[in-house]
Amino acid sequence: MLQCNIAAVGRYKMESVPQFTFDNDLSRTLMNTSTPTRMPVLFVGHGSPMNVIQDSPYRRAWQALGAQFGVRWPKPKLILCISAHWITQGWWMTGMARPKTIHDFGGFPQELFEQQYPVAGAPEWAAHTAQQLRQPHMDQPVGVDLTEWGLDHGAWGVLKPMFPAADIPVVQLSIDYHHPPAEHFALGQQLRALREQGVLIVASGNTVHNLRTINRAAADDQAYEWTVAFDQWVGEQISARHLEALVDFQSQGQLAQLAHPSYDHFLPLLYAAGAADADEPFEFFNEGYQLASIAMRSVIWG
Repeated sequence: MLQCNIAAVGRYKMESVPQFTFDNDLSRTLMNTSTPTRMPVLFVGHGSPMNVIQDSPYRRAWQALGAQFGVRWPKPKLILCISAHWITQGWWMTGMARPKTIHDFGGFPQELFEQQYPVAGAPEWAAHTAQQLRQPHMDQPVGVDLTEWGLDHGAWGVLKPMFPAADIPVVQLSIDYHHPPAEHFALGQQLRALREQGVLIVASGNTVHNLRTINRAAADDQAYEWTVAFDQWVGEQISARHLEALVDFQSQGQLAQLAHPSYDHFLPLLYAAGAADADEPFEFFNEGYQLASIAMRSVIWG
């Protein structure tokens, strides 16, 4: 469990959107706009790692969603994933050619540890994109990690069911938990331009995530009252197109503290909300619960 102090939330400020330029083959492909390439943006409630190997409504929804790319939407040229499980000092992007599959959990069946997602990275794209992004309120580019990370289970755990062929390059963006929520939303705003270039942004966390209070006997339609209440508050803000209101989630007081004793799993939602246009179409899916204190609500914009 993270031992970071929760920073006070200030009002977010619209960040300038960078103009991305590239010079390698993948990047030229991303810049080719001769055919419609605008990608939606996803926030995916990933829940238990067991969702990767067990048949469940959540896993089936991920599989069905992935099958819509190439039909309802174009096939992504690249996936940029923001997972609750890569917490760093400063912001970083994976820049290796073959990101490793990280099994960052314990106490699960061996079958889960044997899972691999042998997808390619995009080193040159990551290097150029990281240089053009700016860490909020700092005149510094995003760092590029060449060796330490890879894809954690918050990333590959949802991407493997969605895109089992592992034929779309994946880059992961870390989260600097030490900064206030408004800055995560602001960085999400910077990512918005990438959607026009065929980049699918996938943010992976949960609208409610409290492992201290899980009930292993709970059914998927059972949850604590506070789990339901906070999840519904999130849904109401999105439905009202008040995406910036999500930044102020701590204004919900004890409800927010129960939903997120540490808010690492809430932050990915702010990146997705920042990358979304408030007036574009959206859909909820996987509106259920796991273990009574995890909300699986997911949303797709675009």
